[in-house]
Amino acid sequence: MAGPQVGDAAPAFELPGTEGRTYRLSDYRGRNLVLAFYPGDATTVCTKQFCSYRDESERLDRVGAEVLGISPQSVEAHERWVAEQDLNVPLLADEDLAVSRRYGVTGWIGPLARLTALSGETVDGRYVMRATFVIDGEGVVRHRHVSRTGATFQSVGDIERAVAAIG
Repeated sequence: MAGPQVGDAAPAFELPGTEGRTYRLSDYRGRNLVLAFYPGDATTVCTKQFCSYRDESERLDRVGAEVLGISPQSVEAHERWVAEQDLNVPLLADEDLAVSRRYGVTGWIGPLARLTALSGETVDGRYVMRATFVIDGEGVVRHRHVSRTGATFQSVGDIERAVAAIG
């Protein structure tokens, strides 16, 4: 599934998340939003990614980038990870992968991979790829980066450049 491309309208969403809130795309009208899809809480690369967003949050604030993390874990799992790592990015629970599918960032784990530890991070054999979407205040996708392997993530510098390009 391809999902939205640069210049397309971002698919609407409504998901429960940390801080006892429900998050909607429409809540961010008039502001730049970064959606950071990620495979799983408390994994090595995901922890590096979200700790970098925590540690460099002033840079993100300066460019007006509000970041939301989206993965298939429950709100309770997100709350534990936020507390363990002192994270400051709201995390949203896409437990059925409906939003991840609309954004085209799910992959299928093959039969052999299902036998590994990765199978714990899947829903019906599908997993969430690491992906970043920058959405402008009008709800249009202005930057899209999808990593099939999830071994790397968009840095704060990458996000700064993507937001600055909006103008």
